[in-house]
Amino acid sequence: MPTAVLARPDDFDGWRAAARGFAAAGVAAERVVWQVGDAPTDLLAGAPAPAATAPMFTVPKAFLEIARRVICNADHERFALLYAALLALRDRPKLFDDAADPLVRRLYDLDKSVRRDVHKMRAFVRFREVADASIADGGERFVAWFEPEHHIVRLNSGFFARRFAAMRWSILTPLECVHWDGELAFTPGATRADAPDGDPLEATWRTYYASIFNPARLKVKAMTSEMPRKYWKNLPEASLVPGLVAGAEERTRMMIEAGAAAGRSNDEVQAAIAGDVATPSPERATAPLAAGGAGVAPVPSGDAPADRLAALRDEALRCKRCPLYGPATQTVFGEGPTAARLMFVGEQPGDQEDLAGRPFVGPAGQVFDRALAAAGIDRSRTYVTNAVKHFKFEARGKRRIHSKPDTGEIDACRWWVEHERGIVKPAVTVALGATAARSLTGKAVTISRERGRPLRLADGSEAWIAVHPSFLLWSEDRAAAEAEFERFVADLVAVRERLAALG
Repeated sequence: MPTAVLARPDDFDGWRAAARGFAAAGVAAERVVWQVGDAPTDLLAGAPAPAATAPMFTVPKAFLEIARRVICNADHERFALLYAALLALRDRPKLFDDAADPLVRRLYDLDKSVRRDVHKMRAFVRFREVADASIADGGERFVAWFEPEHHIVRLNSGFFARRFAAMRWSILTPLECVHWDGELAFTPGATRADAPDGDPLEATWRTYYASIFNPARLKVKAMTSEMPRKYWKNLPEASLVPGLVAGAEERTRMMIEAGAAAGRSNDEVQAAIAGDVATPSPERATAPLAAGGAGVAPVPSGDAPADRLAALRDEALRCKRCPLYGPATQTVFGEGPTAARLMFVGEQPGDQEDLAGRPFVGPAGQVFDRALAAAGIDRSRTYVTNAVKHFKFEARGKRRIHSKPDTGEIDACRWWVEHERGIVKPAVTVALGATAARSLTGKAVTISRERGRPLRLADGSEAWIAVHPSFLLWSEDRAAAEAEFERFVADLVAVRERLAALG
């Protein structure tokens, strides 16, 4: 039987090259044997592929994006499933628009599992400092141990290289290890014994974690959902959790009694307790050298999305993740219902938004409202926010002139946008302008190329790209401006119809 030999379990390029060849040769999916490394996976493997007889064809970009992640899944059928989908796309180019199709649903499930594993690795990796004799200047290396479910080390390595570019580090896993000394290097899997057990910083981190624990807002189910128990053994703070949970009721009683002794009413005591920092989880707190939260304040959590969003907004009011907070009047957070199925992400607040503390209330906001009305979209049923939460400007006399956010400022504020989307969970998110598109996708986006069609985001929801309403304010040609406005309205109509089609 025709055989494809891949270099690694996550060898996307090898799979892609082999799949192209088999597809061009007209080889059916059930006849291909997919093999990783030297060990054959089938007694009949080894036959060469037949000569190409069918013309090549193109596939949607979204399929390739999903395939890059699905290849990393540990499911042994992933190669065959992807090849079957590739062949199906030849006759059904819009196959992946049909989420009810069994093959599509299976691939989406595999993709979701990989994305979740990627997220958990970023959240739960904990680096520990060790001496490194191989470093000539006697420097230190930071080493972490993680046990992924899938082959995600290479897929995730770029994130850690960007986040910790200034230090030497290694992440050891049973499947594969990644190292950074100014460039990425990969070695075979390691064992838990190869990783350090702890360092002096961990005592400080445990003290901090215990100090921000609010027993009155403990949500055990929510906490264990965000921080599954299987990760606890590698988290220094996890050793505190059982004791903190066990003593939560008694500590809450003591807090109430202390408030009563101070002469405060029961309502005042309850309000004060509720206003404290919520139950922390390692994924949301600032751990020393924790990949998922370096330099980030704890974000309160709770069962009700409205409560979580309100707590997130309160945290954002104190945001100092980039220098823009200094000259700005205030943080301009998003607004709208927490169950909104449609979210709009703009660039940043303007002068009037900075003063009012609300998004899209200035001239661009008026154009936005007019376009929404023309498209039949009720703004009150949407969630509206910005990629950057503070007004960036240049002072010219008494005037404040808008200045475009740079990449670092967009990336710093992306943390807030991702949490807003995580709470609201919109089915469709519309990026208004290139800055918003970069915030959602993590890369530069050409509006003219991506406009008018859905893009799949990492969480499985859809993004649409459109121009920013301020773009419609600058044209001196009235006819051209009106034409651009009508095109913007058409984009919004397409989004409205797509949202209806999603059910």
